[in-house]
Amino acid sequence: MSTLPAGIGAAATRRQIVSWGIWDWGSSAFNAVILTFVFSVYLTDAVGDNLGGSISASTWLGWSLGIAGFFVAVLAPVSGQRFDATAKRKRALGLLTAATVIAMAAMYFVVDSPGYLWLGLALLGIGTVLFAVAEVPYNAMMRQVSTPETIGRVSGFGWAMGYFGGIVLLLICYFGFIAGDGDTRGLFGITTDGGLNIRVVALLAAAWFAISAIPVLIAVPEVPQTDADPGAAKVGFIGSYKVLWRDVRELWSVDRRTVEFLIASALFRDGLAGVFTFGAVLAVNVYGIASADVLLFGVAANVVAALGALVAGRFDDRIGPKRVITVSLISMLFVGVVLVFVSGPLLFWVFGLLLCLFVGPAQSSSRTFLARITPPGREGQLFGLYATTGRAASFLAPALFGLFAFLFSNDRAGILGILVVLGVGLAALWRVRPPEKSLETK
Repeated sequence: MSTLPAGIGAAATRRQIVSWGIWDWGSSAFNAVILTFVFSVYLTDAVGDNLGGSISASTWLGWSLGIAGFFVAVLAPVSGQRFDATAKRKRALGLLTAATVIAMAAMYFVVDSPGYLWLGLALLGIGTVLFAVAEVPYNAMMRQVSTPETIGRVSGFGWAMGYFGGIVLLLICYFGFIAGDGDTRGLFGITTDGGLNIRVVALLAAAWFAISAIPVLIAVPEVPQTDADPGAAKVGFIGSYKVLWRDVRELWSVDRRTVEFLIASALFRDGLAGVFTFGAVLAVNVYGIASADVLLFGVAANVVAALGALVAGRFDDRIGPKRVITVSLISMLFVGVVLVFVSGPLLFWVFGLLLCLFVGPAQSSSRTFLARITPPGREGQLFGLYATTGRAASFLAPALFGLFAFLFSNDRAGILGILVVLGVGLAALWRVRPPEKSLETK
């Protein structure tokens, strides 16, 4: 009989697990509606449509998200460390979620006029930073609501809640506020004057996230304070980086493979995020899909990614996570190259959804890979670093998308920037030794 390391949720209840997953359900309001399929498209296709100048609104979007990624890189590596060391994980989650909700609600004031593009980009960038840092304590909570025997199922439950939460909310937004033609849209007949129907969607998304965040703050207790990371609770902001560097050096000496995988996964996971971040923008501006119909693509993309993750889970257990990730990335590179050359809505639907099919497996098996090589008793530290290193590299795909789109004066060329990030991540993963069978079955 195994002994649970400190902090693992041996007594976690079904209510706590569901409450934890509901936050992921609600977080889709930011990921799917704000960042990917609605508000970002509104900024580039409507607000910045007649911007003028040689730089497109899509390029400005890529650069603004790149700047946001830089701030995430500065803040994320020490945030989880400090939240745990000071035993304020749940408090941090509540405050950061509230701040993200406020940024989302403020998007209501971004009117359909080129002069408001800068406000929209600023709010989107600020929201991205706040949301990214909020994910750190949320992901760390996974250890509080699971055991070594259930952590895979609990993690998969969270992924599924996020995907399907996005689907439900996108359908509500599409049929309620966006579908149709003319001066009013959706079942609620909201006017399109000044982009009001999309601005109301931003308010709905903010409320959706706020309500969904309440259960985890009530049901899951605060993490107890420990001395697992000596000195972390007593140092200031700069000192936190010294503690982090000490921990990483220790990790490097104990198991170099773990550090190598964290670096590789940070790269290719940023490329995976780029697929969803810029997919809707490309669908409208390059492949001719109507702004209203892009939500339907978003729904289909979430379903396909979720199904891909579920099917790949079986292959993960049989052939190992590295092979699943490798096959997924190679497939995405191939499909991405095809997308560079095809045109028209139909071919984007075919190859865009095929691309999304491999996103879910890569995401799911990446988390599984780390779980299989994590030394007993250090799960929290490793998954915290997993979250922070991923966010620390989050500026690469947006920045390269913007750079390639700018250099070639064509938004389609931004796809090449995302493929570069995926390719570099694959090359870094190639040299990482896969989990041994003994570790996989512990």
